[in-house]
Amino acid sequence: MTISVEKPGAQTCVQDYPGRVGYWNQGFPPSGPMDSWSFRLANLLVGNQEGTSGLEIQLMGPTLRFDVDSIAAVTGAELDVKLDGQLVEQWTSFHVKAGQKLQIGIAKQGARAYLAVSGGFSAPQLLGSASTFFGAGIGGFDGQALSVGQKLPIGAQRGEPGWTVLEEHRPPISSDRRWAIEVVAGPNDDWIDDAAHERFLSIDWKLSSQSGRTGYRLEGPDWTFTEKAVDKGPEHGSEPSNILDQGYPLGGINLGGQTPIILVNDAPSMGGFICPYTVPSGAFWKLGQSKPGDLYRFTLRTVEQAQDLRRMVDSHCNSSHLREI
Repeated sequence: MTISVEKPGAQTCVQDYPGRVGYWNQGFPPSGPMDSWSFRLANLLVGNQEGTSGLEIQLMGPTLRFDVDSIAAVTGAELDVKLDGQLVEQWTSFHVKAGQKLQIGIAKQGARAYLAVSGGFSAPQLLGSASTFFGAGIGGFDGQALSVGQKLPIGAQRGEPGWTVLEEHRPPISSDRRWAIEVVAGPNDDWIDDAAHERFLSIDWKLSSQSGRTGYRLEGPDWTFTEKAVDKGPEHGSEPSNILDQGYPLGGINLGGQTPIILVNDAPSMGGFICPYTVPSGAFWKLGQSKPGDLYRFTLRTVEQAQDLRRMVDSHCNSSHLREI
């Protein structure tokens, strides 16, 4: 029971949800899908548990030949999905017969799409997860993106085709490439001055092409700092943004010199730079659907509001929001 890879697409890889949790202090980040909202709904459409292994498709999708009958669904970024040359709808589960070819095109709106198949992809688990972590070459199939000629084993079929996600429960992917990204202050917000806080929250930041699953590099103005950032012991380093090595929060906006980098799914767990703000997990789906060149406007939230945001996203990932068509 396999799917054959005829064209791999751009860094198509296996992920599961919530990923490799509990091993970040040993050098293994959680990984997992960048847009877990879309990923989880794809699994529910085909009758899987929401965390079952699926494919994350970045910018340009693969061409896959199914060697066995299955049920599939594609969610996330808007792109053309064709089965033997005929368009099929996204956010809807459909039947694929053995021998049919599924072609997933280039992302037109958003950046990442997700392919779930009934029974999931039978990738081996390491440290409790099958998620691909490119930095260590683990997870997925051989710790790498898909390659031509690869055969991907899948599990036994379950569920039925013909289900769709109600539109109001799908993530509202930006059509103008501008994003309002929620942030929480800290852990090192007292290292930058009032002017820097005001600038950070009042201008657009551009997502750099030098971004990926480890970190999202932002382009914008220089930062200014408080006295504690410049009048400090040598053990903290020479730059105002240097600090004695500390643990990083996932989503921390890590200030390396003058360059802010959002620490995302495959990020390091510690280092010697400050994190004046943190993007909460409930906003990560927006990062996952952003392309280089997109603009971010950051909005300040309390910890309690960030928790509410995560609860809101989780509430959408529920099989009760599917409708039979």
